[in-house]
Amino acid sequence: MYDVIIVGGGPAGLAAALTLGRSRRRTLVLDAGEGRNAPAAAVHNFLTRDGTPPAELRRVARAQLAAYPEVEVRQAAVADAARTADGAFRVARADGGAVDGRRLLLATGVVDELPDVPGLAPLWGRSALHCPYCHGFEVSGRRVAVLGAGPGHVRLALHLLHFTDDVALATGAAPLPAEQRDLLGAHGVAVRCEPVARLEGTGARLERICFETGEPLERDAVFAGGPLRERSGLPAKLGCALLPDRLVEVDEFGRTSEAGVYAAGDMAHRATVPVPVAAVVAAAAAGTVAGAALDQDLLSEDYGLPNPFPKAAAPAPAG
Repeated sequence: MYDVIIVGGGPAGLAAALTLGRSRRRTLVLDAGEGRNAPAAAVHNFLTRDGTPPAELRRVARAQLAAYPEVEVRQAAVADAARTADGAFRVARADGGAVDGRRLLLATGVVDELPDVPGLAPLWGRSALHCPYCHGFEVSGRRVAVLGAGPGHVRLALHLLHFTDDVALATGAAPLPAEQRDLLGAHGVAVRCEPVARLEGTGARLERICFETGEPLERDAVFAGGPLRERSGLPAKLGCALLPDRLVEVDEFGRTSEAGVYAAGDMAHRATVPVPVAAVVAAAAAGTVAGAALDQDLLSEDYGLPNPFPKAAAPAPAG
C-alpha cells in the first residue's frame, strides 16, 4: 500500500513526488512518457531552467528523486483507477498489473486540439506555437502570424507586437468585426480572411501560409493553439467535477470534488481562474502545493487530527 500514487511524470507529478519524498511518504509515480511539451526544443520562463530541453528537465528531476528511497518511478501507462471498499484506490496499469494507494494524485496533463490545417502538426512546438510567454521572445523581429478569428486571437496578435512589428492575423475565412479589423489595422497588423489551404516549410521550420485564393504569406512562425483536452479520462471515471472547459476543478490545494483524489498541472485549475496557467513552472508549483496538502491530509488521518486545510463549504442551491 503506497501513501500516494501519482499518475503522470511531468513537472507537476515529479514536483509532488519530490515534496512527498522529502516528507518520507511512500510514493509511486506512474509515467506513460507522453509530455505535452515533448516537441518543443526548450522550456522557457522557468527560473534557473530557462532554455532547458524538456527531456533534460525530466531526466534531472528523476535523478534527484533517486535520493529519496520512499519514491519509486515506473514507466507505465494507467488503464483505470477506482476507489476500493476501504476508501483507498486501486490503479490498474495498461500492462495488466495493479497497485493500491491511500491517496491519488492525477497529473496526466492535456492534449492540444490543433486546428485542422494541413502541415500544422509537423511544425507544432517548433515554429507552430501556442503561448507568447513560452515562445514570444524567440520570435522577436521575425515574421509572425496568428491563426483564428476569435477575440483571443485578436488579442494575441496585438500582444505579439511587443516582439515584432510584422504580425498578421489569418482568420481562415471567418468574418472579423469591423471594430476589431480597424483596431488591428491601426496598429499595423495585416488581416487575411481567405480560407487557409496549408502550411509549408522545411522540416520543423515554417516558411509560408498558403491560402485557397490569393498569394501565400511568407512567415517564420505561427501561433495556432486550440482548445485543451484532458489527456487520460481518469477524472471522469473517478467522478471528479469538471469545469466548462472540460478540465478538472480543484481548490487552492489541488483537491478535486472526490475525497482523496488530487489533481495538478495543466489538466486542473480553480473555477475562479478562467483558463489553466499552462506553464511548466506553474505546473511544478501546483505539484509542490498538492504534495504538501497530501502529506498534511495523511498526517491528519494517521493521528486523528483535523485537516489544517478545511474544504470550503459548498454553495447553497439556487432558490
